[in-house]
Amino acid sequence: MSISRLSGQIVDVTNGEIFPGMIDFENGVIKSVARRDKAPEIFIAPGLIDAHIHIESSHLCPSRFAETVIPHGTTAVVTDPHEIANVFGMDGVKYMIRDSKGTPLRTFFTAPSCVPATQFETSGAVLTHSEVSEMLSWPEVVALGEMMNFPGAISGDEEVLLKIDAAKKFGKPVDGHAPMLSGEDLRRYASRGITTDHECTSQEEAEEKFSAGMAVQIRQGSASKNLSALAGFAKDHPFMLVSDDRSAHDLLRGHLDHTLREAVDLGIDPMSALQAVTVRPAMHYGLPGGWFEPGRAADFAIFDNLDDFEVTESWLAGIKVASEGMPLFDVAPTKLDLKLPCIRKSPADFEMKAEKENVNARAIGAIDGEIVTESSRVRLEVKDGTIEPNIELDALRLAVINRYMEAPVSNSFAVGFGLQEGAIASTVAHDSHNCIVVGVETEAMAEAANSSLECGGFSVSGAGRTSLLELPIAGLMTDRPASEVAMAIDVLLGHAGQIGCRLSSPFMTLSFMSLLVIPKLKLGDRGLFDVEEFRFVEPIEDDPVE
Repeated sequence: MSISRLSGQIVDVTNGEIFPGMIDFENGVIKSVARRDKAPEIFIAPGLIDAHIHIESSHLCPSRFAETVIPHGTTAVVTDPHEIANVFGMDGVKYMIRDSKGTPLRTFFTAPSCVPATQFETSGAVLTHSEVSEMLSWPEVVALGEMMNFPGAISGDEEVLLKIDAAKKFGKPVDGHAPMLSGEDLRRYASRGITTDHECTSQEEAEEKFSAGMAVQIRQGSASKNLSALAGFAKDHPFMLVSDDRSAHDLLRGHLDHTLREAVDLGIDPMSALQAVTVRPAMHYGLPGGWFEPGRAADFAIFDNLDDFEVTESWLAGIKVASEGMPLFDVAPTKLDLKLPCIRKSPADFEMKAEKENVNARAIGAIDGEIVTESSRVRLEVKDGTIEPNIELDALRLAVINRYMEAPVSNSFAVGFGLQEGAIASTVAHDSHNCIVVGVETEAMAEAANSSLECGGFSVSGAGRTSLLELPIAGLMTDRPASEVAMAIDVLLGHAGQIGCRLSSPFMTLSFMSLLVIPKLKLGDRGLFDVEEFRFVEPIEDDPVE
C-alpha cells in the first residue's frame, strides 16, 4: 500500500498547539508529521474518543451505533456492556463484540464489574470474579467496568476486591462510579485502585475526587448533563468528556462534536476540550489513537474550524469512512437469538391495598435531566381498599415487573411525570432491565407493560391508543437505523406529551428510576429502596406527612 497524505492545520493535542503541516500514513498508521510554511485552512485533529458510554442506551446495536457516530468524528469508544450483561451475561457481551467487528469504529470494552448492580434485585445473569477475570483477558477489553458497588469497595467485600485484583493482574485500569461519595469513604474507595469517576454533579465534588487521584470524566449525555455545573472545574483541571448514556435521537444531532461545541460555549478552552476526547482517554486506557506521532493509528477528525466543531470528514486506520455527515461504509447487524420468558400482567397486579381511608406514601421524585431522584411524601386516598393515584398532586403509580421469571409486581409511587391519564412502560430499566411502568389507571399500565414485555421496548398507552418502539435485542436495542429509531421515539414522545408528560426525556428518566445505586429513592423488582441508607423501605408509612 502506498503512502497517503493529509495537509492542513495540524491540531497537536500533546503540545497544545496548531501549526500548518502534513501527515503521512501507511497501512493504517502514521509515518510522519511535518511542519510546513502554509497548508489548507482545514483542521486535522485526532479522531474523537468517548471514554465512557453504554452503547445499549442508544437503543442501537453496535454496528448501527458505529454507523451513526463515525460521521460526527468519533473513531473510538470505550463502552461498558453491563446493560446487556445483566440480561444475557457473557453471551450478551460476546454479541456486542461480534457485532462491533463489522464496522470501522474502534470499539473497546470494559468487563462489567457489577452484574447485577446490587444483591437487592433480580437480573438475568450473575457475573462473578471468575467471569470478569476471563473477560479482562480478552484483547477487546481495556478496563474493569464502573465499580457501582461502592459500599462493597469501601468495606472490602471479597468478591469486589477479587475483581479489582483481576484488573490489576492484567494491567488494566478500574473505572469508578461513586455519586456524592466524599470524605474518608471516598479516599478508601479510590485507594482500592479505582481511577475514574463520571458521576460528579458539582465543582466541589469533582475537585475532591480529583484530589483523591481520580480522573474526572465530565458527563454530557441524554439524561444527565453535568458539563455546565462542572465548567469551572474544567477550566482549571485536566478532564475527559464522556456521554455515558446518549439516545439515538440525540446522536443523530451530534456526539462528541456536539459536546465540544457546548464546552467552548461555556468558556472552556477549545484545545483543552479536544484533549478531553483524544489524548487523555487514549493515554488512560492505552488506545491506539489519541494523538499524532509515528506509529500511532491514522485516525482523524477533520473540522472546518475549532469554533463550532463541524466535522467534514472522518478517517479510521488511514481510510476515509465518513464525509459531510454521511458514512462511507455499510453495516450488516449480527442477529441475537437469545430470548426471555413470556411474562404478562393484569390490571390487578398494579393495585396497592390498604385498609385506611388515607395513607402516607413514599414517592420517587423524578428530576428532569438527572438520573438522581428525590424522596418525596404524598397523602393518598384509598377507594374500595385500593390506594389511588392523585393527578392533582402528580402522584402516579410506579411498578417494576420481573422479566426473568414469574413474580409479584413491585409497586410504589412517583411524582414529576405529569401524566393526566394512561401509562408509559420500558424494558430499559437500569441496570437489571426488568420492565418499569408509570401510570394513572391500572388498565393502561397493564396494556403498556404487556406491549413492552412481549417484544421488548418502549410503549405509551392512553388517549385511546398504544404506541410502541420494539427493542428485540435483549429488550434494549434494535438493528434498525438510527433515523427510524428517532422517528419512532418522536411518535412516543408526542404520545407521552398528549397524556400529560412534561419531562424532556421521559424514557431515559424512567429507565433510571430502578437503578439502586443512584440516590435517593429507587424501585427494584423486590421493593422500594433507599439508596442513601442502602436498604429496602416500605412504600406506605405510618408517620404523618410533614
